[in-house]
Amino acid sequence: MSHPIKDLTDSMISLPAGAITLRDDRIKRTWTVEIAPFQLAKYPVTQTLYFAVTNKSPSTFKGNNKPVESVSWFEAIEFCNLLSQQSGFEQAYLIDPDNNNVSLNLKSNGYRLPSDAEWEYACRAGKKEVRYGEIHDIAWYQENANDATQEVGLKQPNAWGLYDMLGNVWEWCWDIYDKEVYGSYRVFRGGGWSDKERGCLASNRRRSHPTYQIDDLGLRLARSQ
Repeated sequence: MSHPIKDLTDSMISLPAGAITLRDDRIKRTWTVEIAPFQLAKYPVTQTLYFAVTNKSPSTFKGNNKPVESVSWFEAIEFCNLLSQQSGFEQAYLIDPDNNNVSLNLKSNGYRLPSDAEWEYACRAGKKEVRYGEIHDIAWYQENANDATQEVGLKQPNAWGLYDMLGNVWEWCWDIYDKEVYGSYRVFRGGGWSDKERGCLASNRRRSHPTYQIDDLGLRLARSQ
């Protein structure tokens, strides 16, 4: 019988070094980020994996192989550390419970959230296009999701073998969006089941408070190499 943590280890995909140019349409700014080699999970975190690690089932739309959702950024960070501990890896995050301050050790071999730049780099998979295929073929969104999340891995992957990068659930990233304007708000990416077609683009960046939870927002795991 398979085990969800071992299944995750087997499904981490190694991505090459490169660079990505990001754009924030709100402030009309572009910037380029160098990307070191890293690993990214083939699928969003499923409810089975989340329960195996935390013994919790927060999702609105129940289903073992559906993506976990209704998870805050803080809960995602805690999940990463728990999973690292259970996998015998060094924890990537140092969490100060007194002030909710979180710091990241990129040299750790533990599980973590992808950075904003890593996420878009992985989603585009070396292509310039903002969508890696026809939307009906690659994403669960407003037109085809039947008002709910769907099991991961049923749509076509991108060129690097990553599934559900667009649609199904948005995915938390590590980064603060704009500290001066939004304070501690964190970035999330990818579009979700309730979004229209224009919401499911590699370039879309949204943000919310790290305590925010909603039924179209989950996470995907990364590891440094």
